[in-house]
Amino acid sequence: MSYILALDQGTTSSRAILFDEAGAIATVAQQEFEQFYPQQGWVEHDPTEILTSQLACAVEALGRAGARPRDVAAIGITNQRETVIVWERATGKPIHPAIVWQDRRTAAQCSALEESGAGETISNRTGLVIDPYFSATKIKWILDNVPGARGRALRGELAFGTVDSWLIWHLTSGQSHVTDMTNASRTLLFNIVKGEWDPELLRIFDIPESLLPRVVWSSERVGEVTTTLGLGGVAIAGIAGDQQAALFGQLCWSAGEAKNTYGTGCFLLQNIGTQFMRSKHRLITTLAASAQQRLEYAFEGSIFIGGAVVQWLRDNLQLIGSSSEVEALAASVPDAGGVVFVPAFVGLGAPHWDPHASGLLIGLRRDTKPGHIARAALESIAFQVADVLEAVQSETHAPLGALRVDGGAAVNDLLMQFQTDILGVPVVRPRVTETTALGAAYLAGLAVGFWGGPDDLRAKRNDDVRFEPKMDTTEAGARRARWHRAVERSKSWTG
Repeated sequence: MSYILALDQGTTSSRAILFDEAGAIATVAQQEFEQFYPQQGWVEHDPTEILTSQLACAVEALGRAGARPRDVAAIGITNQRETVIVWERATGKPIHPAIVWQDRRTAAQCSALEESGAGETISNRTGLVIDPYFSATKIKWILDNVPGARGRALRGELAFGTVDSWLIWHLTSGQSHVTDMTNASRTLLFNIVKGEWDPELLRIFDIPESLLPRVVWSSERVGEVTTTLGLGGVAIAGIAGDQQAALFGQLCWSAGEAKNTYGTGCFLLQNIGTQFMRSKHRLITTLAASAQQRLEYAFEGSIFIGGAVVQWLRDNLQLIGSSSEVEALAASVPDAGGVVFVPAFVGLGAPHWDPHASGLLIGLRRDTKPGHIARAALESIAFQVADVLEAVQSETHAPLGALRVDGGAAVNDLLMQFQTDILGVPVVRPRVTETTALGAAYLAGLAVGFWGGPDDLRAKRNDDVRFEPKMDTTEAGARRARWHRAVERSKSWTG
């Protein structure tokens, strides 16, 4: 049997998934890796651990299926976006830990750029807002704070990449220093109107062009694996940042179609077609993955803390032993008991974009139980998604028939029912909820002819689960109003 191998490198774990010709999962392998928090607001990863965990997962997935490299038609890669790694070209060794997309250390740098008046220039070319979330200020921080880094970069000795670039560099033994359009569009350095690295943006952020990877399409052959770790000779043919991969995997290929991914963060994307548009509501415009090798765009609302709030309940409050236990704990009470949880642990993303907001747990009473807190945590995810979707809908003025959902927390029926209740529109969950990995697999498979085309892929989709709203609209409105009051308090809280 022939497969497509998806390497799904996420914020808290690396996974490898083998998909068969029906688009079904054959095997999955996963490894969590360590998170580092050296200072308040700082989040780092060990790039070597990212690489070794991803390779180990790939070998394990093939082993479980009894597959050999010749059984793999191609590899598709999807990755946590915006995370920055800078390494030595000569050795492939990182010069600093990976600075993760959640990291806020460059907030002051972003504020200074905004005050300088650079915001409009940057947004008109990138579709993004100036925020520590994106890659450019992280790159500059490394160049300015690692001894000798800037000089070495100017001499062409260093390479920058998001996680896709880091993996491909090592999979190809340094022969391919590439990234795709979707990942490039998250750096604040890529002109998404022209589809190229922008010299003016490089000047604004003071970043040498010599650091940058070559930009390729999301669906094309970019190299072959040269490592001997069980994958030698397999073509790398699909690349997309995790959220664009999920949009593609959800078959949202036409303007107006939208999906939300429930991962460590939550990310709502709506396809807006082939014309670049700026948002009036502080959404970002990003490049969507395209199998047709053309510039396609999406509006995106990024929520920093989604499923991570469940990890917080597990690791910090120790209310649950594993993330899978949260649904049962939340279901142990009929509602949140008036508790509202704003998980602004690293500020607030879209549509608020407030890096200084603080987490807030409010409405506690003498009879508050762990179940109320767990339920409020799940509801916080749904409330944030509703805020973003409301902003997206105000931009497009097209009624949404249904919101397609995926990601780890999408398997939580209690959360999905509350989500549809708060939105007032159906929520549709596909049979294969791993649509991030599936999108990367689709992109790779289409590039090598593993699948015939879009119609072939649509024909393979069935057995979706559909959630319909049940909550009274007045009650839903009252709950959202209570949430919004809590959000405003989180913005004004000074500690």
